[in-house]
Amino acid sequence: MHITLETDYAIRIVDLLARKAGRSEPLLDAKSISEQTGVSHRYALKILRKLVAGEIAGSHRGVYGGYRLLKKPEEISLYDVVEIMEGGYKFSRCLDKGYDCSCNDGLPCEYQNVFGEITEQVIDKLKQYKFG
Repeated sequence: MHITLETDYAIRIVDLLARKAGRSEPLLDAKSISEQTGVSHRYALKILRKLVAGEIAGSHRGVYGGYRLLKKPEEISLYDVVEIMEGGYKFSRCLDKGYDCSCNDGLPCEYQNVFGEITEQVIDKLKQYKFG
């Protein structure tokens, strides 16, 4: 099981913005972000749009525009990025609302409880790791 490539790249981008936060040049343009993270320019722009919509990053237009974090790095967790990019985390699709489990005639099966516990443990761990 892996996080998506898009989420992996988003974590790299947020990490870069966190390392630049509070410095004399806190704004980074998309081209610089792309070059410093190894993410293609087009893909970086797509990810940055999601990070802006998720209120982790802010964008400023113009000649001296660019991107910066809207929060302090120590206020942003790995889970915050995963949630914005993937819509949260669930160990198994059987935990989704409306999922028709074929294990036990639509009733919760014995694995659903275990998968729920694993999901909570992973979420708790992701929330512990901050960018600052």
